[in-house]
Amino acid sequence: MVKVYYDKDADQSLLKGKTIAIVGYGNQGRGQALNLKDSGCQVVVGLYQGSKSRSRAEADGVRVVTVAEAAKEADIIVMLAPDSLHQEIYNQQIAPNLSKGDMLMFSHGFNIHFGQVIPSPDIDVTMIAPKSPGNMLREFYTQGQGVPALLAVCQDTSGKAREKALAYAGAIGCARAGVLETTFAEETETDLFGEQCILCGGVTALLKATFETLVEAGYQPELAYFECLHELKLIVDLIYKGGISFMRDSVSHTAQYGDITRGPRVIDDGVRETMWEILTEIQEGTFAKEWILENQAGRPTFTALKNKDREHPIELVGAELRKMMPWL
Repeated sequence: MVKVYYDKDADQSLLKGKTIAIVGYGNQGRGQALNLKDSGCQVVVGLYQGSKSRSRAEADGVRVVTVAEAAKEADIIVMLAPDSLHQEIYNQQIAPNLSKGDMLMFSHGFNIHFGQVIPSPDIDVTMIAPKSPGNMLREFYTQGQGVPALLAVCQDTSGKAREKALAYAGAIGCARAGVLETTFAEETETDLFGEQCILCGGVTALLKATFETLVEAGYQPELAYFECLHELKLIVDLIYKGGISFMRDSVSHTAQYGDITRGPRVIDDGVRETMWEILTEIQEGTFAKEWILENQAGRPTFTALKNKDREHPIELVGAELRKMMPWL
């Protein structure tokens, strides 16, 4: 059974007198840095020269230095820059400035699990992965609440890696909601699978396919947009609040019957086979290799596909309809 930790397990006194360096100041970096600051931690933000995030961090009252300076000064270094930059940042600016006993932290296991970052053997390596965007992490913290997080330990040279990571989870507010223990491998593989098969890839492909089907059948694109995309939030909010059964109990009997009898025909054995193929590609490192090479080549395929989808009719129709909905 999964182990769950809470505030009572997170001894924040372990962070007393330690400097925490947040590398990167995007959505997640900002949320974690400000929560740490408000919890009384000594925080410094490491950014490259000329970073557009510098002015925002300074306006938030956080001290900003170069990544190399932050790594040299800090006892705990948290990698919150984009995953694709971790290898270069670590090798060139962090590794030469680490001291024995430091702790290197992540909020996603990709670069450790797939060997893009090879940590020094004399440091702790851990992960605290909040299960929300950084803005929500920050919002909940300021309300006295928290979001759940995942905890993993890759290297424990100090004998206190888990305890220090839990202290960090407490300081950013996640221990208020619960911290589940996992491994770098499990977090990485399940995270990638979820993104590809349902949260991003599966949802967007299904949205486009249902929209296209209705339009090709002669229905108005605007109605297709409302039925296939706009109302999705209503359903997801119900599932988020109380699970699948709660959602079903909140919609009509006609909708429930269509859900139960037709859903399995859409997600059939062929789709499940494809999901297993995608999971295998993740587990064997095929996807990771593909993505790493795509970044090294300057992201030509990624950029082309992304730009193509921006011109999909569901996007063009949606942009016009959302002008009618100023509350969004």
